[in-house]
This record gives sequence, structure tokens and C-alpha cells, in this order.
Amino acid sequence: MDSFDDVANDLSSVENGTDNDEEVEEEGEGEGEGEEIPVANVVSDYNVIIDALPSGVINDLHEISKRMVGAGYGKECSLAYSICRREFLEESLCRLGFTGDGKASVGGLSDDDSEVEIDKWIKAINMAVRVFYPSERRLCDRVFGYSSGTAAAADLSFMEACRVSSMELLNFANGIAMGSRAPDRLFKILDVYEAVKDLMPEIEVLFADQYCLFIRNEAVGVWKRLGESIRGIFMELENLIRRDPAKAAVPGGGLHPITRYVMNYLRAACSRPTLEQVFDENVVPPVGVDRSLSSSSPLAVQMAWIMEVLESNLEAKSKIYRDPALSSVFMMNNGRYIVKKVKDDELGSLLGDDWVRKHSAKVRQYHVNYQRASWNKILNALKLDNNNLSPNVASKGMKEKLKIFNSQFEEICRTQSTWAIFDEQLKEELKVSVGGHLLPAYSNFLVRFQNIQDIQKYADKHLKFSVEDVEARIDGLFQGTAVSGSGRK
Repeated sequence: MDSFDDVANDLSSVENGTDNDEEVEEEGEGEGEGEEIPVANVVSDYNVIIDALPSGVINDLHEISKRMVGAGYGKECSLAYSICRREFLEESLCRLGFTGDGKASVGGLSDDDSEVEIDKWIKAINMAVRVFYPSERRLCDRVFGYSSGTAAAADLSFMEACRVSSMELLNFANGIAMGSRAPDRLFKILDVYEAVKDLMPEIEVLFADQYCLFIRNEAVGVWKRLGESIRGIFMELENLIRRDPAKAAVPGGGLHPITRYVMNYLRAACSRPTLEQVFDENVVPPVGVDRSLSSSSPLAVQMAWIMEVLESNLEAKSKIYRDPALSSVFMMNNGRYIVKKVKDDELGSLLGDDWVRKHSAKVRQYHVNYQRASWNKILNALKLDNNNLSPNVASKGMKEKLKIFNSQFEEICRTQSTWAIFDEQLKEELKVSVGGHLLPAYSNFLVRFQNIQDIQKYADKHLKFSVEDVEARIDGLFQGTAVSGSGRK
């Protein structure tokens, strides 16, 4: 019977396609040293099986493995075989650009690098799980055979061949999951999560035997940790919104940058269908969420809760404005923006029509608050007395009212011409609403004023605005810039 060393050397020689003599070793010595491994083009069709070795070589390996297993050297045979195949797998992944150097696990990737490395990793793990590992499984079965006596050696060989590369791939994903939970990392982590999720059926089949079970369990664990990381990012987003300080007021009551950032972020996030599955795995709703959404999906509840946190933050910021009317304009602008971003988007489908109606009503209430704070004093000044007063008393009272109107109207128009309304439709609605209340009241006042005895000779002195002038000044309201800071609308 051949010794183990002799048979193991034969196994290695046959797999490498050479005889085990010194002459060949000397010729191959140093071959390939210092050569850079070329990066291969990635295939898009994974429905392929690689025949890594010629049929004749596989038949020779089968005979050798059968002899070794029969001689009681099954583990040693698996070890010798798997070392060669492991190197092939690692080189194949390296050709795809994945080096498995562990940078992701220690946060060693910059933002720019991580996007590139994640893209390489996705291509590598797809090729590994869908092409390389199934091909290795097939090769192991052909080399060791399908008999009950060699099945364990085949399973052990497959595990040892795939162990290092599979763990490097999973460690990369785990490093992404355990990294920073800054909101801007969401989409990178979603890419990794989706890649693992899509491959789980293949992983569960490939690594189903007793030797490979730990690989399958690690893949499941990484998948769950990626989901936890994604949910954690939304918790961090909540904290960032809460901590955003109410410092300087946005000029003219325009859109606050945090409103644009959060709403564009949520729209982009909800465009990823996978996100709903991530939150379906976590059925505990945030504390204090609107009970009307209790029957909605966990993702809808999470989105509504974040916007509730945003609205609370905006209300705190609105208190910076000393003018209650400007505070209402600020809330109207930001509230209208939120509703517009939700409607006609995946967010609207998630939150439902009731949510949209409720928040549209809030915007209308801010509109009413603005009207009251800005124009009620002027409208009160234009109210006509029905008492039968003497002409002199009536004339004096009307002139005083007109003086108050002129002063207040001039001040409001001067101030509010610099205020901002981001939405053109809302801007027109406000102007129409102001004109609808003010113009009839002012017209009636002028008719009464001009009918007072002996008032005509003083009319030019007291009448500063015609009805047309008032209408033109109303049309000049809200000319300020509505968007503060930079970013997408």
C-alpha cells in the first residue's frame, strides 16, 4: 500500500496537471512571481457551471481519492485537495477585484472607496455563490464520488475549499453592517442587504451539510445584522432631527434645509422595495406614533413617525420668529412642501389618503393663522360705524381710520414683500385670499368716506391708495427667496 505522503503528492501533482518530479518543479520555480493578477470582466448570466479540470484529470483524482479514503486517509485527502481548490477560488475572486483584505470590518474605507468596493463585492459574491461554489460542489462530488463511504470526504473537502473565501465575503458584509449608522450610508447598506437576501436560497442549499452549517448560519446572521443596521439608521435620523438646533431663522419664513433633506431622503428610501421587508422583520412601532397608523405596515409607521419628529422640530424653529404671521408662513411653507413630497409618490401610497388630508388641513390652518395675525387689524380699522354721528365727528373718525390703514398697510406690504412662499400655487392662493378680504372692505370704506359732507376737499390729503393701488401692492407680496441653503427641491 502506498504511504500517505506518496498519495498526497500524487493528488497535488495530478490536480496541477504535472508529474511530481524535480525537473518540473525546477522549471516552474518562481513562475508568476510579481505578476499582477488581471481583473476579469463580470458575467451577467450566472446560469453556468465551470469545469475547472479536464475530465481525464478528474478521473485520476477520483481514483486517488478512492484509494486514500479506503486506506483511512479521508481527512488528509480532503485537506490536500481543498488547499489547491481554495487557492483557485481566492484567485478567481481576486480577478473580480475583491481582495478580502478586511477593510470594511474595521471601517477602513472612505466614502468614495466604499462605493467602489461594495460594487466589487456584489459582483464577487454573486459569482461565488451562483457559479464558483456550485461548480466546486459538482467537482467535489465527481472527485470523491457519490457513495456513502466518500460523501463525508466530499462534504468536508467542499467546506474546506470554500471556507476562507466565503468567510471573507461575509466578513466584508458584516463590516458594512457593524459600521457607522450615519443616514448617508443607508443606500450602500441596502445594496449589501439586497445582495445577501437574493443569495440566501442558494446559500441554504449549497451549505446544507453538517460541515458547512456554520457558513450558512453566519450568512443568516450577517443578513439579520444588516437589517438591524438599516433600522438603526432611521433611529439615528430621528436623533439628528431632534438635535438639529433652532438657531438662525430662515430668511422670509422660507423652506428650512432640514425639511428638504429629510423629505428627499425619505422619498429616495421608499423607492427601494426591500426597505419594507427590512421593517416587516421588526414589528415594534416607535413610542408615541399616531394610533391611526397602527394597522399600517411597519415601514409606514416609521415614515410617519420621522415626519412627526420633523414637524415638532419645525414648530420649535418657528418660535424664533418674533412676528406670529411670519411664523405661520414658515410652517405653511414647510408643511406644504412635506405634503407635496408625500403626494404622488411611494410615500403617499404608504401613508394613505387620510394622512395627506390631515396634514393638508394643518397647512390650511397655518394659512388662517397668517391671515389673522397680518390682516385682522387692518380689516378692523376699515369697519364702518353704523351709529348716526354728526358729520364733523364722522369725518374725524373716518380720517383717523384711513390714517391707521395707510400706516399699517404700508408697513405690512414693505415687510411681507421680502417674505418667501416656495410654492407658486400657494403664493397665488394667499394673494387671492388677502385681496378677497381686503379689497371689498377697502372699497366700501372709500365709498362711505367720499360721501361724507365736505370731505372732497381733503380727499387728496388723506387718500394715499386707490383700490387699484392696494391690489397692486398685494400682488407684490412674497417676493423673497423661498429656499435657504443648497440642495434639491
